[in-house]
Amino acid sequence: NLMLQQPQAVKAGFPRIRRKARVLTLLVLYEVDLTGHDWQEALQNRKKSPYSGIEVVKFAEIWIHGVRENIKGLDHLIHQFAPTWPVSQLGAVDRNILRLALYELCMVKTEPPKAIINEAIEMAKLYGSDTSPQFINGVLGSTLSDESR
Repeated sequence: NLMLQQPQAVKAGFPRIRRKARVLTLLVLYEVDLTGHDWQEALQNRKKSPYSGIEVVKFAEIWIHGVRENIKGLDHLIHQFAPTWPVSQLGAVDRNILRLALYELCMVKTEPPKAIINEAIEMAKLYGSDTSPQFINGVLGSTLSDESR
């Protein structure tokens, strides 16, 4: 289970709102992935959490909707850059961190790619397994290398 904790450090250049929105997005995507709950309902239930600011929820809503609308394409990208790991067999935390980061990298493109990757790695350190940060970094780094060709 994902523990509802706030990330410890906020690095310079990463607005606190976006970091909180990424965590809120991950929490909702994780819940929806494991339970099949409606994402809007899952988001509504989380609005009473430490991640409840209006701006935080706005970003999260956009990102959750975007990931859900593009999930097949995002999962295809994960499969493309981690072919030995079937998407369905990835841990739910890793799978949803990758979905969000790939959505931001490939579709939103409002932040520098390295910033998005660093944020994904930080979430993997907080919520994933011991191997999650390296795995997330490898998949996203491969994606970035491929996009720059």
